[in-house]
Amino acid sequence: MNVFKRTFRFYLDGFANLPHWGKQVWLVILIKLFILFVVLKIFFFPDFLKTNFKNDAERSNHVLENLTNIN
Repeated sequence: MNVFKRTFRFYLDGFANLPHWGKQVWLVILIKLFILFVVLKIFFFPDFLKTNFKNDAERSNHVLENLTNIN
């Protein structure tokens, strides 16, 4: 068997043999990751460039100016 298949089987067997409380802990971890990466992005990190500039050329010019501007 190749390395990837053995690694996948290793983790699959490990998760399948977890006790009930271990599965609950992983569920809590996945819910927290979902909240961090999806919910917070939607509400706290709006797409600044899409809302303030009309096309890709304006967006790229703005980014270039801010990256090269030394203040």
